[in-house]
Amino acid sequence: MQIYLPIAELPVNIIMILAMGLVVGFLSGMFGVGGGFLMTPLLIFLGIPPAVAVGTQSTQVVASSVTGALAHWRNASIDFKMGGIMLVGGVFGSITGIYIFRLLTQIGQVDLMISVIYVIFLTIIGAMMLTESLRAIMAARSGAALPSNRGGQHSWIHGLPFKMRFRRSKLYTSIIPPILIGYFVGMLSAIMGVGGGFIMVPAMIYLLRMPTSVVIGTSLFQIVFVSALTGVMHSVENQAVDAMLALLLVLGGVVGAQYGVRAATKLQGEQLRAMLAVIVLIMGLRLGWDLVTPPADLYSITDVAPHS
Repeated sequence: MQIYLPIAELPVNIIMILAMGLVVGFLSGMFGVGGGFLMTPLLIFLGIPPAVAVGTQSTQVVASSVTGALAHWRNASIDFKMGGIMLVGGVFGSITGIYIFRLLTQIGQVDLMISVIYVIFLTIIGAMMLTESLRAIMAARSGAALPSNRGGQHSWIHGLPFKMRFRRSKLYTSIIPPILIGYFVGMLSAIMGVGGGFIMVPAMIYLLRMPTSVVIGTSLFQIVFVSALTGVMHSVENQAVDAMLALLLVLGGVVGAQYGVRAATKLQGEQLRAMLAVIVLIMGLRLGWDLVTPPADLYSITDVAPHS
């Protein structure tokens, strides 16, 4: 069952796109990520131009994140104050990322840079998260003391100025790190078509020392608004949003996110981080493999200057 995508300029299987949206939406609700770090590479694997995949994926991230955030809101697991602070940085980061994206498009390097950035971030972050989560799981099984990550702990970050109290997260800390994290994630959201949860969640846990119980909901809350802004700007500035593809992804993602939230309540924090790390690492290695292996069909396009 095929449908033609006008912006991507190729036909796709409707059932396959809906299934991809369902699976990624499920993972979004389970792990507190927007899902773009999975969906964008999957769309590229299907032959969707990377620029269109990035722009369109932002709309799917919004839909799946909204449903996930609503579920966490009902469970009172969102720190709205912390999410609002991070959102300030995210807005400015998104604006920066859109202009970087447009510059890369103008010089003809956007497709390559998207793939390279994905490989670097996914492999590094996936490896770090997997190492940490496996260490925590092994320590728990052996009865050893686990590294504590309860809210209220302090590190060098908490010595920075401009402090604010975040009662839901049980923190009294500087607003500078959350703003910088939001800015960085917003910029990546615009360039990579991701919600940024795969970076934001570890940063909130290990840098800000937020309790895991509120990290996922707070991450989704911030992702909703940053991804919405990114999608609108991609549509206006770069004309890179395929509405038909976005609709199919949203339909699958909204349903999947609800089931993902329910599944997350049945797993421990270390298990969730380990599963997310494995998925991130696999996607990074797959993209890296595609970059270094020759394509099945080799061809070249030669620009011939017209004769005067």
